[in-house]
Amino acid sequence: ILEFRDAKGQYLFDLICHHLNLLEKDYFGIRYVDPDKQRHWLEFTKSISKQMKSQPPFIMCLRVKFYPPDPAALKEEITRYLVFLQIKRDLYHGRLLCKTSDAAMLAAYILQAEIGDYDPGKHPEGYSSKFQFFPKHSEKLERRIADIHKTELIGQTPETAELKFLQKAQMLETYGVDPHPCKDVSGNPAFLAFTPFGFVVLQGNKRVHFLKWNEVTKLKFEGKTFHIYANQKEDKKIILTYFAPTPEACKHLWKCGVENQAFYKLEKSSQVRTVSSSNLFFKGSRFRYSGRVAKEVMEQSAKIKREPPEIHSAHSTPVRSMSYGDSFIPRSRSQAMDSGDGTAVISSETYSPSDSVLPTPVAEHSLEMAVSRQINGAPCSIEEEKESEAGTPTVGDVTELGVDSRVAGRVQSAGGEAALSETEQVNKFVLSVLRLLLVTIGLLFVLLLLLIILTESDLDIAFLRDIRQTPEFEQFHYEYFCPLRRWFACKLRWVGGLLINK
Repeated sequence: ILEFRDAKGQYLFDLICHHLNLLEKDYFGIRYVDPDKQRHWLEFTKSISKQMKSQPPFIMCLRVKFYPPDPAALKEEITRYLVFLQIKRDLYHGRLLCKTSDAAMLAAYILQAEIGDYDPGKHPEGYSSKFQFFPKHSEKLERRIADIHKTELIGQTPETAELKFLQKAQMLETYGVDPHPCKDVSGNPAFLAFTPFGFVVLQGNKRVHFLKWNEVTKLKFEGKTFHIYANQKEDKKIILTYFAPTPEACKHLWKCGVENQAFYKLEKSSQVRTVSSSNLFFKGSRFRYSGRVAKEVMEQSAKIKREPPEIHSAHSTPVRSMSYGDSFIPRSRSQAMDSGDGTAVISSETYSPSDSVLPTPVAEHSLEMAVSRQINGAPCSIEEEKESEAGTPTVGDVTELGVDSRVAGRVQSAGGEAALSETEQVNKFVLSVLRLLLVTIGLLFVLLLLLIILTESDLDIAFLRDIRQTPEFEQFHYEYFCPLRRWFACKLRWVGGLLINK
């Protein structure tokens, strides 16, 4: 049993990748949910125990953090398979929105990858309806999925079906979208996301903004407010402002944006710089992306020369629960991915990935959601995390993408971790108050200095002369300043007399 009380996030991540025999690991990260139901990415340069706000055992999930721009071009099958599982999960939770024809094709590829060719003896009428591919189904869609599986995919191996699935998913406008719920300046709901191609904003059934990474100049947050600065065509500068539900959610959004921009935009990791959200009165947050960038990852992948790891996959698509409705959300969408103003219709229905924060449905008869794998003879498993309705993970025997729960659960927190966290918050508040106090004192000193110059100096400057000649200043000078000066001089003489007598 492994004990790593003071281990950093990188240690756990390397342990998982070694267990999975995964070399192209830069696309992945470890996600966890804190007691306030806020999602986080585990920072690899920091201690694991110091990042956890809950008590052990901790439940973490291996997830795709940076979606490959071309997932079908990944070097190794093991990497493609893990990305396939992530995109399939996005489809299931409503994050990957597409029109009905695309949805049917994607689901048919999943069927082909998991159960193979259609066999009338094994697959009775309505066999596709028992699988839960999407948040909601319709009978018409289920029939179309079965028709494609029966007629168009005969003979495809699981590897081929998964590859076709990736190629199809990559073409969708919501590929790689990990939505952050926010509101615009008018109070309308919106979903912000960072993709391999840039920053997107989804509202209703439209993509209302699309900014390429080379157009984004700055990301900033203050409290719940998130700002994105960009330069578009003809030196057109824009500032987009959105409001997150909580300051923690806004900070998470900002950090995700900083990391995604560094990963996809920069040529080398040596170009990565520490960014800050500080302003005049508060220290703010400083953050730096610590990994390699996309170009370096692809160059490194091209150098991989080894025998491909052996992969044996089992069913991982959840069985459909009868409690779900019969309607299906996607209908149609525009293909205008690169429209000049960033606006595009993605569906006739509203983009609403609310199911992504709901628990993966588990019926009483138990859903087969674990994907057993064996890599070069080393057994491991992949299972969807069990979250509460608001996204809080439950405590139990959970194994995520090959992470044994005993390993995750043995990350021990220090005895006074909660108290330490509260102390740090108090210290930050005190420092902020002191900073504000110092700035206030500095401003008062500058004003006092300016007042002395106006009243006592003989400088004959037009700016000062104009101020001195105003009726308001003359009234202030004779009625307030002169009496105050005489009182202050009297007090100084009195104090001086006391000192001389002593």
